[in-house]
Amino acid sequence: MKTGKKSLWLAILAALALLAAACGSDAADVVADAADDAADVADDAMDDDDAMDDDAPAAMIGEGQQIQMARANWASGYVQAEIYRQVLQELGYEVADPADGFEFSPDLAYQTMADGQTDFWTNSWYPGHLTWWDGERTDGTTIGDHLVKVGGLFENAGVQGWLITKSWADEAGITTLDQINDDPALYGALPDTDGDGQPEVFTCPEDWTCDDIAASMFAFAEYDNVQPLKAGYDAMFAQFLDLVADDQPAIIYTWTPSAYVTQAVPGTDVYWLSIDPASLLDDSNPLGDDGGENYAQPDPFTGFGAEFCTQGPDGCNTGWEAADIQVTANKTWAEENPHLIAMFETMRPSVVDISIAQVEQAGGDESQSDVIRIASEYIAANRDLVDSWKQTAIDNYAG
Repeated sequence: MKTGKKSLWLAILAALALLAAACGSDAADVVADAADDAADVADDAMDDDDAMDDDAPAAMIGEGQQIQMARANWASGYVQAEIYRQVLQELGYEVADPADGFEFSPDLAYQTMADGQTDFWTNSWYPGHLTWWDGERTDGTTIGDHLVKVGGLFENAGVQGWLITKSWADEAGITTLDQINDDPALYGALPDTDGDGQPEVFTCPEDWTCDDIAASMFAFAEYDNVQPLKAGYDAMFAQFLDLVADDQPAIIYTWTPSAYVTQAVPGTDVYWLSIDPASLLDDSNPLGDDGGENYAQPDPFTGFGAEFCTQGPDGCNTGWEAADIQVTANKTWAEENPHLIAMFETMRPSVVDISIAQVEQAGGDESQSDVIRIASEYIAANRDLVDSWKQTAIDNYAG
C-alpha cells in the first residue's frame, strides 16, 4: 500500500475509533464492519457507472423537472449534498450543481429557500439553526413560515465542542474551560493572534451560527478572560494544528462527522474539553440575539470517556448538544413534492460511511469533481440502500 493511502486509512481508523466511543459499545460491531467494508473499497477500485438496472428508464419520475438545491459553505457538508443530488438525478430530475453559485452560509440559505430561489438543502444543524427561522420578511411573515424540517439524515449525530492541546492539558491538569478562564497562568498562555492583548479561543466564521452560539456561551458563563475568535475556519484550524504539533496551548471549536478529528485526533493530539455544568448555556439569550433562545444547550453530549475528553465535575461535558443534521425545504415545494419528502425521510446514510467519505475528501484535491466521484462511489457501494430510497419516491409519486 502506498504511503498516502496508508495515511488515509490510518486517519479513517482514528475517525472510526472516535465514532465508536461516541456511539457506545453497541456501535462497536457496526464500526468494525464499516472499517472492513471501507478497506475493501480501498483495495478494490470501483467502476460501477453501468450499475443501473435495465428497467431504470421506467423509474424516471422526475424527467423534465428541475430542482435547485443549495449547499453549505463548509466542506464537511459537500458529500452528503452531492449524494442527494445524484439520487435525484437517477430519478430523472435536472439538478444543477450547487457548487455553481448556490453555496451559502446558513442565513442566506434559509432566506433563499423561504423566497423560493432554492428548494432545499441538506446542511441544517438544529436546534441552533432555528434562529434563522425567526427573521422577518417584508410581507410580515417569518422565514420559518415558508420552511419545513425533514426527518432523516443524521439525527443526534452532530457531536461538537472544544478541542484542547492534549500535552498542555496533561501537564497543567486542565479539566474545564472554566478552570482556564479563572487562572491567569492558563488563559495567559493562549494565543493572541490579533495582538489586542486578549487570549483567544478559535471558534467559527461569523456566518456559521456556531460563532453566535459560542459568543452567547462565553457571555452566559462569564468567560471574561478569553475571547472567542471568529475567522476563516480552515485557517484557524491550520494554526491550531501547528500549535498542537509544537505542544503549545490552544483551543478550537470543531464537530463530527468531519475529517478535522482525524487531523487533530482526540486521545492522541487533543482532548475534547469539558465545561462546568453551571456554565451550560440556557435559553436566557444573554446577548439579545434574534432567536438567541435557540442557542440553549440543555442536554450536552457527555459520551466520551477519559481517554478522549477532560473530566470535569460530572465527567465529560462538551457543553454542546449533539445536533440534528437535517434537510430543510421550501414549504410550497415540499407540498408539491410529497414523494420526495417521503424519500428524504428514509435517506439515513451511515454516519460512519459519511465520515469515511469526508476523510477521503480531505485527502483529495479539494475539487468539486472529487466530491462528485466520492459521492458516486458511495452510491455504487450502497446500491441496494440507494435503490430502496428511490423506490420510496416512486411508490409515493402521484404523477
